[in-house]
Amino acid sequence: MADARLSTVSPRRGVRLATGAAVLALLLTACSGGATDADGSDPAGEGGAGDPVAGGTLVYATGDAEPTCLDPHVGGNYPQALISTQYLEPLVGRDAEGQIQPWLATDWEVSQDGLTWEMTLAEGITFTDGTPLDAEAVKANIEHLQDPETASSTGFLAVQKIAEVEPVDATHVRFHLSEPDSALLESLSMQWTAIQSPAGIERGMEENCAAPIGTGPFTVAEWVPQQHVILERNEDYASHGPEADHGGPAHLERIEWRFLPDPATRWAALQSGEVHVIDNPEPEAIVAAENGTAGDQFTHLDAPRPGSVNRIELNSSQPPFDDERVREAFVRAADVDPGIEALYQGVATRSHSPLSSVEPMAYSDPELFGTDPDAAARLLDEAGWNETDSEGYRVKDGERLTVRFPVSTNQSVAAEQALFEQIQANTREVGFEVVLTPLDLSAWYGALAAPEDGGENSYEAVSAPYTKVGPDVLRTLYHSDGTQPAPSGYFANLSQVTDEELDATLEEAARITDPGERPALYEQAQRQVLEGYYILPLYDQQNHFLTRGVSGVTTLGTVSTPTFINARLTQP
Repeated sequence: MADARLSTVSPRRGVRLATGAAVLALLLTACSGGATDADGSDPAGEGGAGDPVAGGTLVYATGDAEPTCLDPHVGGNYPQALISTQYLEPLVGRDAEGQIQPWLATDWEVSQDGLTWEMTLAEGITFTDGTPLDAEAVKANIEHLQDPETASSTGFLAVQKIAEVEPVDATHVRFHLSEPDSALLESLSMQWTAIQSPAGIERGMEENCAAPIGTGPFTVAEWVPQQHVILERNEDYASHGPEADHGGPAHLERIEWRFLPDPATRWAALQSGEVHVIDNPEPEAIVAAENGTAGDQFTHLDAPRPGSVNRIELNSSQPPFDDERVREAFVRAADVDPGIEALYQGVATRSHSPLSSVEPMAYSDPELFGTDPDAAARLLDEAGWNETDSEGYRVKDGERLTVRFPVSTNQSVAAEQALFEQIQANTREVGFEVVLTPLDLSAWYGALAAPEDGGENSYEAVSAPYTKVGPDVLRTLYHSDGTQPAPSGYFANLSQVTDEELDATLEEAARITDPGERPALYEQAQRQVLEGYYILPLYDQQNHFLTRGVSGVTTLGTVSTPTFINARLTQP
C-alpha cells in the first residue's frame, strides 16, 4: 500500500500542480455593444443590450459536429464537452486565474510519495435521478472510463494512472496510483472525466449516450438527431462550481441546442434574433460584431482552449517526413504568417509553441519557423529529392514528394481551410505535392485510424486539435505510448514521435509534483518537439462565441466551454 502519510493541500490553492495563466479560460473581449466583467461574464443586461428577464429558453447554435453520444466518457471530443458542460460536472474546477477549485470534491490530500490521493466529496448532492453523489459513484465513473467497452480516448488517457479507487466512506474516496501523476487534478477538472450517475451508466451505452444523468444545472430532455437537444432546468441544482454567481437553480428554464454547421447560417440566425449564442463564427463576423458594423447589440467571448495549439503534425514514421530535413523543408516553405494575418483579420495570433498561450509553461521559438524557400530547396536536395517530374513536383526513386493531408471540415473553419490551401500552394513552389482531402468528422477519424499489421498511416500531415488542461498534454501528444490507440481506436501522437530522450523528459515531468521543477522539464520537452520539426505551430485553438439578447454567459476555467448557470435573457 502507498505511503499513508498525507500532506493536506488547501483546495483554494489547488495543489498548484498546474498554475494556470490568469487569462486561462476567459480572455473575453467586449465588442462595442457590450462589456464583460473581469471574471468573463457579462454584467447584468449590458452584453444583452437590455434588461434581464426571468426564465425563458436560450437558443444556442453550434457549428461543431453533432456528437454521436452525449456521454463524454465515450470517445471524448470537444463537441461532447461543449454540450455536457450543461448537465455533467467534474470533481474539481479551475478559476479565471487558473487555480484548481472545489466543485463536487471540496478537499483533497496527496501522500508524500504522490501515490495516494484522498478526496472529500460535497455532502447532500444527488444526481438528477435521485442517486446520491458518493464515493461509490466516483469509483463507478473511473471504472467506466477505464473499461475498454466504453471506448474512451480523452478520459481514458486522463485517468490511466489510477490503479484502484477505494471508497472509504460515503464522502471520502481514495485513489491509488500506479505512479505519481502531477496532472491528476488537471485531468479530473475536464468534461471528459465529469461525474455521472452510476445508475445511468448501468442502463447501458445506448440509453446513456442519449441522455446522460449528472448533477449539473440542466438535464437532457430530448435529442432529435441532426436538429437539436432540449435541456431543461434542474430545479434542485445545488453543486455550484467556481463560475456560479448565485445559489439555487439556473435563471433560464431551458436551452435549445441547435446543430447548424454552416457559419453564415449561424451568423444570420444571431443577427435576426433567432438564436442567442453561436460558436465558431468566421473572422469577418467577429470583426463586424466588435467594430459595430453589424450593430451594437453583440458581445464577443474569446476563450482560447488550454493544452495544445492548432498545428500541423508531420508524420515522422514514414516517408517523406521520416527524414528531419524534409520536415524542416516543409516548414520553411509553408510561409503561414501572411495567410494568418489576411484570413483571420487580427482574430488569431501566430504561435511558435506546442502549447496554448494560456498555458504558463508554453515555450516559443520563432527563429525555427522563419520562411526560407531557398533553404527548403537545399534541404530537399540533400535528402535526395533532387529531381522533378513533368508537373514540377520533386521525385526520389521514382516516387513523387506527396503529402496526404486529410482535413476535418467540422473542426476547421473556412479561414483555416483557406490557410491550408495557401500552404499547399507555397510548398508546391519547392516541389511538394500536398493533397488536401476534406472529410466530415467521422471519415476524418477513420483516415487517422492506426494502421493494422504494421502498415502505413493514410496521412503524412494533419491538423488535429487536442484539448487538455495543463502542459501534460505534451505527454499525450508526443510520448511514444501515444502511437498506440486508446480503446476508442484514436491515438493522439499523430506526428508518430518515438524518441526515448523525449519520453524520459515527459515521464519525469509527469512524476514531479513540485511546481518549481516542472517548467524546466516542460521547456526541454517543447524544445525537442520544435527542434525536431515534428510540428508546424499555427495559433491557439480558436474558441469564439458571439451572443445577443443574453447576459451572464461565461466559460469554464478548465476547457473553455460555455456555461449558462448565470445567464439571463434580456429585452431591449
